Amino acid sequence: MKSIILNAHGGVDQLQLREVPIPVANADEVLIKVHAISINPTDIYARQNVALNYIFNGEEPRILGWDIAGEITGLGRGVENFKLGDRVFGLLNFPTHTKPGHAKGYAEYVIARVKDISLIPESVSYDEAAAAALAALTIWQPLKKVPIQKGNRVFITGAGGGVGHFAVQIAKHFGAYVITLASGSKRDFILSLGADEFIDYQTVDFLNALEPVDYVIEGLRDGHLARSLKVVKKGGNLLSLWSQIEGTSWQKQASDLGIHAFYNAVESSGKDLAEIAKLLEKGAVKPHISKRFHLNEIGKAHEAMETNHATGKIIVNPNY
Repeated sequence: MKSIILNAHGGVDQLQLREVPIPVANADEVLIKVHAISINPTDIYARQNVALNYIFNGEEPRILGWDIAGEITGLGRGVENFKLGDRVFGLLNFPTHTKPGHAKGYAEYVIARVKDISLIPESVSYDEAAAAALAALTIWQPLKKVPIQKGNRVFITGAGGGVGHFAVQIAKHFGAYVITLASGSKRDFILSLGADEFIDYQTVDFLNALEPVDYVIEGLRDGHLARSLKVVKKGGNLLSLWSQIEGTSWQKQASDLGIHAFYNAVESSGKDLAEIAKLLEKGAVKPHISKRFHLNEIGKAHEAMETNHATGKIIVNPNY
């Protein structure tokens, strides 16, 4: 089968198309013919940074990719809840800050643990399902722990990106009044998702334009977090999607302001994906795919992600 090998950490030139053997499913695993791969920031960081080499668990060849959708073509021992031909999607074997997770998703076939996958609703395409794995889980999992209440004023930064555009839709699903921050070029797109207000960060300082909110979903990194804390009501919540809070100056700032600020690391979970599948099926969330690439164009897909200006999601299709 065709696969993309990470030859060494570095630029996109280190991603090489090669033929490798089709893997074999072991107990509680399935073999999936991959129809769609979703590109995420994690893919870029893992390609660039030698400090993340631990995620490959010492295995060769090193193959990036965790977010996939496809068709089951092989069953390992003990698999009972899935069958050959099932359309499934998953965030496969995703690593943590300390634990490896080598899913090998940049390939025509991939092995998945049954606990990491869920069925795709008939009305949902492979591309849409792949787009909704990691990105939707990144919002869904923390909001299960610290829910948005109906009528909450929710401020979402980076609202036009892969995770952000799901945050807008899921917050609306919970009955929130949603205020968004992004570049002016994304205004119409974000409002079409159901956002109630839009602030163009290129022309407006949100600190001067925004009344206090109940909840911030912080989709930007590092220093922006301290500014966002200033608009949260006492007793409110701030979810940081990228920056750790515990033990930082931001935690002290939040505590002084009477705000609950937290970070949540996304985890592989077929159970949670089944809940995302229900949202997809009833149209509560609709993935937006801005660019599609073939497997042999993986470098271009990475470059598109590296601009940090992609609207919605970027998908790679191994089979067209």
